[in-house]
Amino acid sequence: MMRPTGKVAIVTGASRGIGRAIAVGLAEFGYNVAVLDLASQKKELAETARQITAAGRVAYQYEVDVTARGEIDAVVADVIGKEGSVDVLVNNAGILKPSTLEDLSEKDWDAHFNVNAKGVLLMCQAVLPQMRRQKSGRIINIASIAGRQGVATQGHYAATKSAVITLTRVLAQEAGMDGITVNAICPGIILTEMGKNNLGSDEAIRHWETVASLKRLGNPEDVVGPVRFFASSESNFVTGQALNVCGGIYFH
Repeated sequence: MMRPTGKVAIVTGASRGIGRAIAVGLAEFGYNVAVLDLASQKKELAETARQITAAGRVAYQYEVDVTARGEIDAVVADVIGKEGSVDVLVNNAGILKPSTLEDLSEKDWDAHFNVNAKGVLLMCQAVLPQMRRQKSGRIINIASIAGRQGVATQGHYAATKSAVITLTRVLAQEAGMDGITVNAICPGIILTEMGKNNLGSDEAIRHWETVASLKRLGNPEDVVGPVRFFASSESNFVTGQALNVCGGIYFH
């Protein structure tokens, strides 16, 4: 794939795990990268920025809540002011607090939809006007195979990721005439801190390794290649799609 020249990407939830891998992977591919996460993740976010700089690209670090429209708009305006454009948006920020639906609190339901679904919408709304003006842009939403089929104790999380997949399909139709592509990636079980905590035990990890066709679970770096593809000119004619990146756990 041709490496980008003079382009900038924004990655949310970039302090660790999949978000950090994506941000650093895009920097290694040639992008300057603005990394976003909560103020509580400032130290970890600074490490992501350091790795971007070590890759020879410019890093911009912002402590921001993706559920706060004013904060998001200010960050996007600042990035555009410094770089002149936003070429790629990767919506990765997300939360998961397992619970059965029977025991799920209204507070936790709202929190998951605020971050995982509304946060995606607000970020998209913030970058779309400038992407429309430049007649190009790439929006990549990190969903989950949970949004395809649902998972016990993750019904609320799965519902948010299903919403992200649908938002991706609709926005692709609404923005395509301006040269903007919108795609989603649905990771399977990725061995991040959140992924390991969710599995809960080495026994559970071994079980899912057996289930996966590739007989292993994912690492954050396994998501980078698909993101680069959706960000690059190689995917010029691909939009509104949701790609499973799961090692062969799910096939629909």
